[in-house]
Amino acid sequence: MTAKDETGNAWPVNGRVKWFDPSKGFGFVVAEEGGPDILLHANVLRNFGQSSVADGALIEILVQQTARGMQAVEVRTITPPDEDDGPPLEDAAAITAEEIAALPLEPARVKWFDKGKGFGFANVFGRNEDIFVHVEVLRRSGLADLQPGEAVGLRVVEGRRGRMAIEVAAWERAIRDS
Repeated sequence: MTAKDETGNAWPVNGRVKWFDPSKGFGFVVAEEGGPDILLHANVLRNFGQSSVADGALIEILVQQTARGMQAVEVRTITPPDEDDGPPLEDAAAITAEEIAALPLEPARVKWFDKGKGFGFANVFGRNEDIFVHVEVLRRSGLADLQPGEAVGLRVVEGRRGRMAIEVAAWERAIRDS
């Protein structure tokens, strides 16, 4: 069920994430057609199955007008931001998008992640080894941060120094795809 404004209306909006701060529990979306910033609360994002979203990600949301302004009430889709011209991760440079999509999406739990350091580790269920997760992989997956204990789906490759995530997805997607 979708929340409504005072007139009973909620409507779809396509836009781009201006910024989102998981520690504050909110961020803002800028609509493609312009207008005021739209509040994106962490609970609305969690209902979509994510705890964060990358700045610049394309997003389709349902919005309502409230006494405090425009607010997202449902996230429908998130598309990661366009890749920048920076160098890809060395271990992933030779992997095509088709090869990544063909990898299984493995359910995992975040062990720890430090955005300031730019990396962290997760464990795939049923396996003991750590999976390296780089902040650039998060950004390219449409995420901004991970929380310890958070359930996610990982596509994993063998890097020069061990297993590493090449894509991170919402837990619900990992369950659905496995």
